Amino acid sequence: MARIALVTGGMGGLGEAVCIKLAALGYKVVTTYSPGNTKAKDWLATMEKQGFQFHAFPCDVSDYNSAQECVATITKELGPIDVLVNNAGITRDMTFKKMDKTNWDAVIRTNLDSVFNMTKPVCDAMTERGWGRIINISSVNGQKGAFGQTNYSAAKAGMHGFTKALALEVARKGVTVNTISPGYIGTKMVMAIPQEVLDSKIIPQIPMARLGKPEEVAGLVAYLSSDEAAFVTGANIAINGGQHMY
Repeated sequence: MARIALVTGGMGGLGEAVCIKLAALGYKVVTTYSPGNTKAKDWLATMEKQGFQFHAFPCDVSDYNSAQECVATITKELGPIDVLVNNAGITRDMTFKKMDKTNWDAVIRTNLDSVFNMTKPVCDAMTERGWGRIINISSVNGQKGAFGQTNYSAAKAGMHGFTKALALEVARKGVTVNTISPGYIGTKMVMAIPQEVLDSKIIPQIPMARLGKPEEVAGLVAYLSSDEAAFVTGANIAINGGQHMY
């Protein structure tokens, strides 16, 4: 029976690449989308034309009750979740001097609180079954910081603190918890940056002199989701082309 993988924020960019990779490896893939997203059906139809039978459920990952209800629905309709990829995230970039509480809260709730909200309703069931994979998508900027991203960097750094603590608690139960910290990946969001800025400001920071590919990060997610990764837990794996080494 196929294992079920839930990828939050899977309808685009990195999340979409992760969904495609896991589906190609035989996982039954489920994703979430923001309530009110009118393009969800179009995305599912597009993926179906490419041969992928994904499932999608509305969920406000920043809201605890919404996350609980979403997981309960998925479990009832499809079965228990074996792999959870906490990928959903937003940015609200500005210097700390200009940042207000609204933009701080929005990023913390969507990028960090969501990790608790989505993990809480699946973790106990994973430990009871003796198998599970929890993978948190952080960022290089959670490791090194970034100008204008105190909210984002704090949330992404907090994700790995969560990873390490939970990994210790569930290590003997067959459940692994890991963080992936991508650098600049060639998603639509990054490619929307003016080419001049990419060429003069971003690419020169990367020793490999290129952006990463979503498929490269998806491959790492696939490995951490596998049986072969059973001895990897509490790790933060950088995938940034050498931009930041620690």
